[in-house]
Amino acid sequence: MPLSTIRRELKSHIEPAYKTCSLGFFKEPVKLYGVRAPIVKKIAKNYFKLLKDLPKKNIYKISEQLLASNYNEEASIAFDWAFRLRVDYTKAEFKTFEKWIKTYVTNWGMCDDLCTHALGYLISKFPELIPQIKKWVKSKNRWVRRASAVSLIVSVRGKKCLDDVLKAADLLLMDQDNMVQKGYGWMLKEASNVFPTEVFEFVMKRKNKMPRTALRYAIEKFPESKRKILLAK
Repeated sequence: MPLSTIRRELKSHIEPAYKTCSLGFFKEPVKLYGVRAPIVKKIAKNYFKLLKDLPKKNIYKISEQLLASNYNEEASIAFDWAFRLRVDYTKAEFKTFEKWIKTYVTNWGMCDDLCTHALGYLISKFPELIPQIKKWVKSKNRWVRRASAVSLIVSVRGKKCLDDVLKAADLLLMDQDNMVQKGYGWMLKEASNVFPTEVFEFVMKRKNKMPRTALRYAIEKFPESKRKILLAK
């Protein structure tokens, strides 16, 4: 399938004002067409109909060609297609998604999209893969480190893997990158929705050394009375 057709359709839906607004959500340079998310989703859905009978490896290959452009909208389509294949996931998918994280993900939008859908679902389905993502905490790539936390969100929303979530937070606790801090703080916030007591106790023991950015994200869903306790120095 010629990718030029997809790109032509994306370009037909560009909104300059929306593009300008979207760029404001990123501190790093990003490539955007300026197409609204529901339209991108619709384009992804329509073109997947033409691909769905191909072998998975072929769909991933085409997806990777989209990722290589580094446009956020093209990445969204690639990740959407990968997520649509989730019923047929095996552990072998991990190598593909790990390559994508390390090679093509260049901003928080891409990172969170992949981690809270395709990769997150894979980890939830095969929790024995968690030791592999735990290795990412030492990466020099900020998005890989962020992914080591955010990819656990799907699991913890399903009331699974709390111990792994807390271990990941401990390993990333003193990371100096604010995007990593926001990532593991978000992970803890999601965990607090289903394991409030455990997360409160975890944060309480570390509140004086946890970066304030991570701390504020982590405690966002707690009642005000508990937030005051956790924010007190």
